[in-house]
Amino acid sequence: MIRRKELDQDLEQLRSLLVKMGEHVVEALDGAVISLKTQDCVKAQEIVQADAQLNLMEEEIMDIGSRLIVTQQPVAKDLRRILVAFKISSDLERMGDLALDVAKVTLRLQGEKLIKPLIDIPQMANIVKVMIEEAITSYLDENTDLAYKMAQDDDQVDHLYSQILTELYGHMRSNPDSMPQALLLTLVGRYIERIADHATNIGESAVYLVTGKRPDLNR
Repeated sequence: MIRRKELDQDLEQLRSLLVKMGEHVVEALDGAVISLKTQDCVKAQEIVQADAQLNLMEEEIMDIGSRLIVTQQPVAKDLRRILVAFKISSDLERMGDLALDVAKVTLRLQGEKLIKPLIDIPQMANIVKVMIEEAITSYLDENTDLAYKMAQDDDQVDHLYSQILTELYGHMRSNPDSMPQALLLTLVGRYIERIADHATNIGESAVYLVTGKRPDLNR
């Protein structure tokens, strides 16, 4: 009975750390896009420096989960909970890296005037922030319906990304001098689109936790 209580406490700690990682990623993405929109290099640098916190949380999850596997020898759904925590923490860490990459674009532009008002990129980011929150909720509540909904959200992100590419390629054709910045902005769109893909990965992990089978929500 004591052993079960200790296992439950450690599993709850894994859940808590994943929630904190998710909140960190949402804040990093939001701050990175704001820093780009306002060309705020100070804010961008803060995001770069804060990335280490996310890495530490991932390491803590790996340490707790590894210890549980060795000492508790969990089976069935308890083992899946640990394996899912590993996978989700890896996705969140990668999402944090991509948000950091957005902030680095701000630093590379060094206050250069933007070639276009940023409308689609913040719109993409807003959808993705909701996806991250949905992903964590689907995991916490073991809500497979919410996990599958994220595939539809991902389609919206892909559509906006396609619009961004079309517009920026048009800028490059009509004004070749805009090419360096336009290429950086296409990268920003790609970074945010990849964050959405990792969010759907978390949805897949939530489905796997419940059913033992992993769907392909990015298909």
